[in-house]
Amino acid sequence: MNTTSSSNRRALVLAGAGSSGNAWEIGLIAGLFDGGVDVTEADVIIGTSAGSTVAAQITSGTPLTELYAPILAETPHPPAGSAESRRRPASNVPPPNYMDWSNRIIASAVDASDMRRRMGAAALEMDESNGANGVRWRSVVASRLPSQHWPAQAVLITAVNARTGEPVVFDSSSGIDLVDAVAASTSSMAPYSIGENRYINGGYRRSENADLAAGYGRVLVLSPFGGRTRMPLEWGMDLAAQVHELQAGGSAVETVFPDSDAEHMFGANAMDPTLRPPAARAGYEQGKAIAGRLSAFWG
Repeated sequence: MNTTSSSNRRALVLAGAGSSGNAWEIGLIAGLFDGGVDVTEADVIIGTSAGSTVAAQITSGTPLTELYAPILAETPHPPAGSAESRRRPASNVPPPNYMDWSNRIIASAVDASDMRRRMGAAALEMDESNGANGVRWRSVVASRLPSQHWPAQAVLITAVNARTGEPVVFDSSSGIDLVDAVAASTSSMAPYSIGENRYINGGYRRSENADLAAGYGRVLVLSPFGGRTRMPLEWGMDLAAQVHELQAGGSAVETVFPDSDAEHMFGANAMDPTLRPPAARAGYEQGKAIAGRLSAFWG
């Protein structure tokens, strides 16, 4: 049984998982809302990678149905390549497969800090666009956000400094635009520039970054990857380790993973845009189904 913190504050943690993970989280939050549970009222919302986009979307003041319904109407074409390859200029040498590339770096690292440094260095070495990729990526991210202004509500968005390997957490006091924070958190093989700094995906800080909710009485974690991690467990980056830390600090924690029937939409398929409509529907139905159970927890 979870120890209950003296704090009544609530935290919503939105993990990353590509385009299908974004759709699943939006659908789940919409389903919970229609089931009587409004998690958008959290005292803090923590977004990582695709979850950072969701965090910006659901705090924009846009009704959830206006975020959910358009996903169902999408008719995307199957991907011609990875998300990163579509962001890079055409050349005679195709970019490496993202999963293969990142898995090799993870396997070569001795710990999480070393992995972040190696990942950042490799991303910097690969980027030959002279900033052109960042301009394009910022435009893509901006098109996905109903509002480009930080909300009054507390939102934390994670990233990693590509040059130093140091984890970074952006919020409204960071002095950067919301679009730039989300673009940095969702970047991976192509580092994203903000001023003189370069950033890569916030998932390299920690898988879900639920530890940032320390001190909150109730923490709800949405993890499209089901709490799985590609990192060695001894590094402590996995969700189970984060939940243990939160509970040891007095937080009550609930985690929500996709139903088994929806698991094929994530993992290696997470960037397939054709899976967004079914992922959103699966999330919505799951949200409605678990709303009653989460109602007492969320209050």
